Amino acid sequence: MSKLRLMTVLAHPDDESLGMGGTLAKYSREGVATYLITATRGERGRYGDLKEFPRLEAVGQIREAELRLAAKRLGIDEVHFLDYIDGDLDKAEPQEAMAKIVYYIRKYRPQVVVTFGPEGGYGHPDHIAICQYTTAATICAADPDFNGNGYLAVPSQHHSISKLYYMAWTQPKWDAYQAAFRKLVTVVDGVERQVTPAPDWGITARIDTSDVWEIVWEAVSCHKTQLAIYGKLKELSAEHHKALWGTQEFYRVFSRVNGRRVIESDLFEGLM
Repeated sequence: MSKLRLMTVLAHPDDESLGMGGTLAKYSREGVATYLITATRGERGRYGDLKEFPRLEAVGQIREAELRLAAKRLGIDEVHFLDYIDGDLDKAEPQEAMAKIVYYIRKYRPQVVVTFGPEGGYGHPDHIAICQYTTAATICAADPDFNGNGYLAVPSQHHSISKLYYMAWTQPKWDAYQAAFRKLVTVVDGVERQVTPAPDWGITARIDTSDVWEIVWEAVSCHKTQLAIYGKLKELSAEHHKALWGTQEFYRVFSRVNGRRVIESDLFEGLM
């Protein structure tokens, strides 16, 4: 398996388009194998124009179908779900969640893995949980003694990824997001959590995705049940769309192949 492989592990349908769409579309276009692991089906998200709130399972089916359409537009090779319920991810059994992610890391053997940062974007508990589970899973996947801890049978051949990245958004990127959407907050245990932008000096990789911003917008548009949130995007100019989707920033958590303070322009730097 000499081909370059990128795996992104996220929490909900639409995270892949809003958070990682440009990166996935860019690398897919360049021939990199791309894999998306999504923890939930977004069962507690919006459900379009339905008059009554449907069962969680029904919402999940709708949002899974939307995600698969978006993934096809982005050129993602494989999509898999961890089968957790939206909003309950931080209550999952950690050993089970890690084993599920290890299964896919060992199966597809990516060189690069990307997930949310520890702040979860705007403090979303599911985003924070998937960051923690994924980070731990990259370590467990490399451990030849890790066997799934009785939760599921994982491939026996261990795999050490070369690089782990967290998504990171600077203040200008968050300003562009909030101008297009709304105030990005979540309330956890009665406390409001707001966006925590990454400082410019904390960015270790900036990826030029300006050639694929239109593809990203098409992928975002596949999530039709969420368009009540994304509606303002239709009114934006091409320049504003480019501001949203034209670059993507990351923090390099660890790398076995490179380092230094120089900002990377390629997540696979040091591997080619």
